[in-house]
Amino acid sequence: MSSIRSNLLAWQMLALILTAVVVSLLTSKLVWEGFNNVRDLGLEQIAETVLRHDETLGPTPPGADHRVDPDSSMLEKRWFADEDYLSQFVSQVWGPNGTLVYSSLPEVGPPQQSTGHSIVSWGGQSWRVFTTPKDGQTVQVAVTTHIRRQHFYELTLWLAVPMLMLVLALGGLNYLVVNRSLRPIEKMSDQINHRDVTSLELIPTEAMPREIAPLGLALNQLLERLDALLANQRQLLADAAHQLNTPLAAIRLQGQIARRASGSEQHAALDELDKGIARVGHVVSQLLQLARLEPEAMRPEFAVVVIDELITQAIVEFSDRAVLKGIDLGLTHCVKAAVWGDHNSLRGLMDNLVDNSLRYCPSGSRVDVELSTVGDSVIIDVMDNGPGIEPADRKRALERFVRLDHSRTHGSGLGLSIVDRIAKLHDGTLELRTAPSGGLWVRIELPAFHQT
Repeated sequence: MSSIRSNLLAWQMLALILTAVVVSLLTSKLVWEGFNNVRDLGLEQIAETVLRHDETLGPTPPGADHRVDPDSSMLEKRWFADEDYLSQFVSQVWGPNGTLVYSSLPEVGPPQQSTGHSIVSWGGQSWRVFTTPKDGQTVQVAVTTHIRRQHFYELTLWLAVPMLMLVLALGGLNYLVVNRSLRPIEKMSDQINHRDVTSLELIPTEAMPREIAPLGLALNQLLERLDALLANQRQLLADAAHQLNTPLAAIRLQGQIARRASGSEQHAALDELDKGIARVGHVVSQLLQLARLEPEAMRPEFAVVVIDELITQAIVEFSDRAVLKGIDLGLTHCVKAAVWGDHNSLRGLMDNLVDNSLRYCPSGSRVDVELSTVGDSVIIDVMDNGPGIEPADRKRALERFVRLDHSRTHGSGLGLSIVDRIAKLHDGTLELRTAPSGGLWVRIELPAFHQT
């Protein structure tokens, strides 16, 4: 598992080290150029000093030629065997005729160069040379580049120590800064870890840094949704227990009656028992349907749904029940139409609409279903001449487990609530009106699907 702290520290240390390396290289280059300039200036000053004190130069050793000696290579090898001279500068003076007047080395030295600074190889070494003429004499001062580099390396060593200390200090500071910056995340993690499972209070975000405040807000939104979901589940369980209690008690009573009765009384008790079981089955079916419509549980499979065929099938399946109850159920107007939605959910919408009308309308009533299109909308109208719903009660009628007519025990109060949720799932609307015949008029408006 990757660590934000480790990644931050690794990248910061890498950036710090790269910066230190680049700064060190640039500093070394600048220091080297400055160091060479200072040392070259030193050679010039030494040459000027030699010129001002040329009267102190001793005479040429007797018998010495000062010209290039055929055996000079042997002398160089002998003198270079003793490297003490490599730690000092070498000065030489030539006369007007090009003869060597003075040399700080025995007999020989670097050959005479042109005026100014130059680099020459001599005796197996690289020499930094400054040559200047004056009053017929030429003074040449030289020092090995090896000595110059050695002195520079000694200097850069002391430059590297502060840079290393600076890198270590900044590394430690970065570690402290990263730990301090990540402390709010650790604090929030501890708050969540030490909470009880049922504790869904919001996390305080006022003192959070702006970088993690969106995370805290997102967690709070999640906690709010989770709290709402748990509250809905608790309410659903409580309402389900309440709604199932009455039909289950009726079933228990009819069972006891059937156990004691005989003949026709027993048959009547068994019929009532069957009705009670059917009512329980209906409530359970609607509860399951309502649970599937919860936002956290919805996984609809949307596709093109031919809504006129779906409505026709629903009318056909409910026709037998309507006949048994003495209700005239019919499709009075129907046009070809399609919507983009979930087939099972839309079928549940129609089933609950028709079932609700058949359940609350008395025998001899009429239930008309119409399907039409207006602009880009598909309109489903279900009208009956039953008891209807008063305008003041229509909003409550869309709530779960709300039964406006408590004298009827066979309803669950879930039908219109389920229809409303399905309509909203498909970006549609539900409207309760008063039918021309005085009953209930339910209008569903859904976006139409047009083939492109």
